[in-house]
Amino acid sequence: MSELTKLLTSYCPNGVEYKKIGEIGVLFGGLTGKSKEDFKNGNAKFITYRNIYSNPSLDLNIQDKVKILDDEKQHIVRYGDILFTGSSETPDECGMSSVVTVQTNEDLYLNSFCFGLRLHNLEEYNLHFLKHLLRSNDVRGQIKQTASGVTRYNISKKRFVNISIPVPPIEVQTKIAEILDRFAEYAAELQAELQAELQARQEQYEYYRNKLLTFNEIGGGYSRRNMDENE
Repeated sequence: MSELTKLLTSYCPNGVEYKKIGEIGVLFGGLTGKSKEDFKNGNAKFITYRNIYSNPSLDLNIQDKVKILDDEKQHIVRYGDILFTGSSETPDECGMSSVVTVQTNEDLYLNSFCFGLRLHNLEEYNLHFLKHLLRSNDVRGQIKQTASGVTRYNISKKRFVNISIPVPPIEVQTKIAEILDRFAEYAAELQAELQAELQARQEQYEYYRNKLLTFNEIGGGYSRRNMDENE
């Protein structure tokens, strides 16, 4: 049982309401009608596949740009939208989600290989709860079942809208989100500490390796230089 499921059971002992994706919002697509030239010297920012795949909360430090004409009709991403990767080489990587949890004043456009979900009633949901929920094992298992293909897998929107998710009361969503955010922060701190320790050990290894494998030339051959000059 996942941590999220345990928390739902704890805070909602009498059960929780479930809703289908198609009931809570409407799907929208990414950029259409674009050529490679449109991504050179663009005038508007667009959200990449990698940004969505790598970030449960969308990273708004966006550098990628696309050319958008004044009279062009394209979907603009808004605060509260939930973005998904639409295809991948494996079903396990399809439908990875990223939630727009921060307000932005800029127009942002969506990669053509992705799609979005716009909630009907934003006030009913805690966005940080959704960012955890949509990456939980239970929901990911349903999402993977909506993907089909041979060499490349694509999400079926028809099946995707029938995915069922738990929707507890907003106050419960907020409590669960706070707990899982703390867990995520703690895990990130541990990862950073581990990375620093690994880097220190790598530098230590390289130092002694170079000491042990440094040689002085004597006569026609070579002699290993002592680690300690006093030996």
